[in-house]
Amino acid sequence: MAETAHTTVGIGGAAESTDMVLNIGPQHPATHGVLRLRLTLDGERISRAEPVVGYMHRGVEKLFEARDYRQIIVLANRHDWLSAFSNELGVVLAVERMLGMEVPERAVWLRTLLAELNRVLNHLMFLGSYPLELGGITPIFYSFTERESLQQVMEEVSGGRMHYMFNRVGGLKEELPAGWTGRARQAVAAVRTRLRQLTDLVLGNEVFRARTTGVGVLTPELAHAYGVSGPIARASGVDFDLRRDEPYLAYGELADVLRVSTRQAGDCRARVEVLFEQTENALDLADACLDRLAGLPPGPVNQRLPKVLKAPEGATYAWTENPLGLNGYYLVSKGEKTPYRLKLRSASYNNIQVLGELLPGTLVADMVAILGSFFFIVGDIDK
Repeated sequence: MAETAHTTVGIGGAAESTDMVLNIGPQHPATHGVLRLRLTLDGERISRAEPVVGYMHRGVEKLFEARDYRQIIVLANRHDWLSAFSNELGVVLAVERMLGMEVPERAVWLRTLLAELNRVLNHLMFLGSYPLELGGITPIFYSFTERESLQQVMEEVSGGRMHYMFNRVGGLKEELPAGWTGRARQAVAAVRTRLRQLTDLVLGNEVFRARTTGVGVLTPELAHAYGVSGPIARASGVDFDLRRDEPYLAYGELADVLRVSTRQAGDCRARVEVLFEQTENALDLADACLDRLAGLPPGPVNQRLPKVLKAPEGATYAWTENPLGLNGYYLVSKGEKTPYRLKLRSASYNNIQVLGELLPGTLVADMVAILGSFFFIVGDIDK
């Protein structure tokens, strides 16, 4: 929708140029996410871009203060609805750190396994939907087929398809169903085989390469300045991954399996290539976790908690390498059963701000390719 136009008047009253202000969005509020871009156009070229956020803001950080440490998990897993398990994980890690609580070894490895399966589910959605935004419909059928294989095992273990609610302070909700690890291993193997077909289908397409190569180049300096993280930053040469650089869960013991994918180009194609490589590595990590779980003796997957759980007075910060980037949880406790303050640092919020620097100078036709390559979830922006 064109909002307004600005005309510059030259000598003799002749119009020299006209800038159009164009709104990309907001879409209808019934959609799953609403992001508005306010673009100033000089012909077909963007001269100014402003991401306008907040249309989905639900005040989750304020709601954290009115719910106890068991109840906040249901709020935490919803901001990035493609990474629900990973979102839960950051909250419980922060609370466990406040309590000085040790989690059973079996729960640590299961959390790592489920976090990597959740990472694959997240990435497959973008790897299917991004080509769709550029006019290629076939990849989304491949990606949804693979997602369904993993969704079945995630649903079996947790009971949920999107909001798993499987993490608990002190571990996990319950033990695995009988034979689940075997079914999970079969699903991982099936997805790995067909992922290569999806990779060839997308990256081997000459139209896709033409639309993404050299388009939307993000420099490492700009990524650092805006706090961009995750696969978007690594595609610009920012070699940082919390799983390797500040290991949590069982990642410290998976150093020989974990591979941090990077590129130097920083364009749309590099971001997709990093996402494909991360997906493949997440499957390798899942297999390594399954191998380790097979060698562990039977044991508990959670700690017994008091009926009223209170965190001691103090503050702590926990951060995790979520599928979309760095998620941080700053928890302040006054010794009550509810958090005094729980500040959420979500990856998509920082990542999307850099569009104001990246879009000016590009064509409107390339805007869709750039926007789609930022792999964001609007709930993760607005919280």
